[in-house]
Amino acid sequence: MDNQDDTKYYLQPLGFLRGCCGSDENFIRLAGTDLYFSALKIISRTDRKKISQEIVAIDKLPSYLKKLSSHHAQMIKAILQNIKQIRPPLQMNDSWKFDWQKPLIQGVLNMTPDSFSDGGEFNDLEKSILHARQMINAGASIIDIGGESTRPNAEKISTPLEISRVLPVIVALQEDQIPISIDSRHGDVMKAAIVAGAKIINDISALSHDQSSVDVVAQSGLAVVLMHAQGDPQTMQENPQYDNVVLDIYDYLQSRIEFCLSRGITKDKIIIDPGIGFGKSVDHNLQILNALSLFHGLGVPLLIGVSRKSFIGKITDQDIPATRIQGSIAAAQICIDQGAQIIRVHDVEETQQALSVWQAIVEKVDFF
Repeated sequence: MDNQDDTKYYLQPLGFLRGCCGSDENFIRLAGTDLYFSALKIISRTDRKKISQEIVAIDKLPSYLKKLSSHHAQMIKAILQNIKQIRPPLQMNDSWKFDWQKPLIQGVLNMTPDSFSDGGEFNDLEKSILHARQMINAGASIIDIGGESTRPNAEKISTPLEISRVLPVIVALQEDQIPISIDSRHGDVMKAAIVAGAKIINDISALSHDQSSVDVVAQSGLAVVLMHAQGDPQTMQENPQYDNVVLDIYDYLQSRIEFCLSRGITKDKIIIDPGIGFGKSVDHNLQILNALSLFHGLGVPLLIGVSRKSFIGKITDQDIPATRIQGSIAAAQICIDQGAQIIRVHDVEETQQALSVWQAIVEKVDFF
């Protein structure tokens, strides 16, 4: 393995505990959170399809690295540094600063008549403003506003129509100083939303759909969520294929991070999202969620959206998205237990209740 110059490494932290291991050399702290891990799954891939892996306890890691060439050992150490490195705070406005120490909830507000979960439910200015404020009061730290449905087989709409859907609610919410992310893949929509007061760009295409979008983000100085999607909404669920779904998505997001850095977007402004349900089968989604902590190796905050997704419905035989709340919370908890910094949800109150109980329990870890 050491002689393969094209070998690439990936590290998946394992054996997480919370708040108990700061002085224990058998654990490593994850990115300034209260999460500590006791082992690493060290994965190597050569020629994309030749994959090997080994689980190494943290106390055995130094001896493991000594067996490798210096080049390969340095590759692993660099990824481990990304995992450990504290994420810089993100200052949203005078009232809101995200330090990434505890998971945040991003509430979904779809200004569309055809979104997969709540199409048309809040496609009214007064209702949407009320719902946004309800989500903030229920515990959301960000409101994600979208005017274009990107569900499977969604129809394309014009940019002016998308702008007309999202702009009034963004403007109306400015008096509340609520951090708003604009869910769009179009540069003109991003630009209009930024002028109106949006603080985060959330692009399902990772700034690849519209060539102008990267410059819009770079010039704004705002944070951007880079999401992975295979194909576009019209085709993405037509038999998606990967060599290895987790590693392929990791490589893609790494390439998009590098692209953004080359175009003037600083790393402290980048958030990643593996894109559950966007060009993935049920099994693909489960593999991603099972290996989610691997994405911390990219060295940026991790956002995950599992809320009401179809894979939950297929597992539980729930055809109606609104009946998938319990499954959504279970999936979100798996993500939080692997250190995801932002959870994107439709059901803020229910998710916050689960998160509050979880937080109360984990804070009692030192009870002896």
